[in-house]
Amino acid sequence: MKAAWRWLLLVLAAGVLLQLYFVARIAAMLVIDPQSSAFERSEAWRLATDGKPMQWRQQWTPYGQMSDQLKRAVIASEDDGFVNHDGVDWNAVEKAWQKNAQAEERLAKLQARNGSKTPHNKPANAKPVKPPKVVGGSTITQQLAKNLFLSGERTLLRKGQEFVLALMLEAMLDKRRILEIYLNSVEWGEGIFGAEAAAQHYFHKSAAHLTGYEAARLAVMLPRPKYFEKLPNSSYVAGRAAVIVNRLDNALLP
Repeated sequence: MKAAWRWLLLVLAAGVLLQLYFVARIAAMLVIDPQSSAFERSEAWRLATDGKPMQWRQQWTPYGQMSDQLKRAVIASEDDGFVNHDGVDWNAVEKAWQKNAQAEERLAKLQARNGSKTPHNKPANAKPVKPPKVVGGSTITQQLAKNLFLSGERTLLRKGQEFVLALMLEAMLDKRRILEIYLNSVEWGEGIFGAEAAAQHYFHKSAAHLTGYEAARLAVMLPRPKYFEKLPNSSYVAGRAAVIVNRLDNALLP
């Protein structure tokens, strides 16, 4: 019994030390621009292990030197309540929780239905049942927390740590700094990180000179940057960008 308590205390102590490490890292961001994120490093490792040539494009651009149109487009597309929430959009979290519960229920029914079939009456081409993805309803602050510090796995434990980190970021950094770091580190294609690299890659111009429509096209790419990098002129990107352009004036900047 004593050994079990000892291990429990060690796990708790490790958890506390980990949170203190995160606090120190975030505090440093008050004055130091982060040179890389956990996601960027994992991508660099993936490319290296896949034997692909490293073509890393990233250039830090201060908040004031980025197009306001891009800031508005990203907020309108990714998190229209950015300036008002505390790092977590609890209404979005509740909706995501309901979606996850419904997905789990559908999975359980499908597994039960498949389990009732014997090997003899199952279709030869039946596909294995995949577990549902954990939907998070992430804000810009949560996305930044994940990119900076966490892995890309979709689990409730990782999501819980993401919540904690988002609240830390909001408590220690102002909204302008959070958006500045986000726009300089978010992925816009394979090996393309940050607004300046994206603007140069897709439009051959500085992030300071992006038009509203160009900014909207970049914002639309954010949920699936590697996919849309191959289809930058798709009808979906164009149509969704037009919707974002119409919402630019309503997007509040910090």
